[in-house]
Amino acid sequence: MAWLPDWCQRQLAIVMPRRRDWPPEVRRAHELIVAIDKGGLPLNPAIVNQIGRSLGLEVSSKARIEDTVERIRQALRRV
Repeated sequence: MAWLPDWCQRQLAIVMPRRRDWPPEVRRAHELIVAIDKGGLPLNPAIVNQIGRSLGLEVSSKARIEDTVERIRQALRRV
């Protein structure tokens, strides 16, 4: 955001919390989605389910991992 004037960057910093200020469950979900977008594959469905549950989602142990990842993406958009 170097192209924005300093006063505008300060105003945005007040409105938009930095990643390090995010709650741990949101940060972990974001890291999962970033890793998947870079081409990584979640190998342990239990971990993906746990991340979904930490965001307040009801996740069945029988749910497809792709469905759970998509629900996590949607939850992150709402946060």
